[in-house]
Amino acid sequence: MDNGTVTGLLRRAGAGDSDAFGLAFSHIYEDLKRSARRQLRFDRSGLTTISLVNETYLRVSRDPSFRPQDRPHLIGLTSRAMREVLVEHFRARATVKRGSANQPVTLSDELAGAGNEAIDTLALNRALEQLEAVDARMAKVVEWRYFGGFSETEIAEALGVTDRTVQRDWRKARAFLQVALTGGETDGAGDGRADDGTD
Repeated sequence: MDNGTVTGLLRRAGAGDSDAFGLAFSHIYEDLKRSARRQLRFDRSGLTTISLVNETYLRVSRDPSFRPQDRPHLIGLTSRAMREVLVEHFRARATVKRGSANQPVTLSDELAGAGNEAIDTLALNRALEQLEAVDARMAKVVEWRYFGGFSETEIAEALGVTDRTVQRDWRKARAFLQVALTGGETDGAGDGRADDGTD
């Protein structure tokens, strides 16, 4: 199923076809499962890959404002929904302990480039909110790649920029998040400005 087919299905869904959205979502279902497995590999709370993907689907399918126009738009909105499901899940089971806020946070190997420990999902969400306030596009790159599990090419297509721009945003965002998650001062992402998408 190519992008044009997905776009056609999403248009049918927008026109009232109750089955079309499910068919479009199924196109990225395996991608979402891979992403969910990565997110949950250190989690022992009982949330499974399938339950995370299904909760994400239920969230977006029940939201009347969820109206993706094409596959890249579907990728972006679904990645945000998966992030929200994860954050709500971890927030619901979080236990407040004295001094827990001072515990060190280790970035996952994908975000930091080294190490194999689980990332603190709630801390990452707070850091992403800080990054979003500085540079919304960089926050989307992290959200779509880390939470959505989508490629640089797919993200570039969704954002209307080049692959090289996504790569630069990813490097700058990782540096920002490392500082934010280790308690440093974050007054900008990289040089404080995102690339404009031109090379």
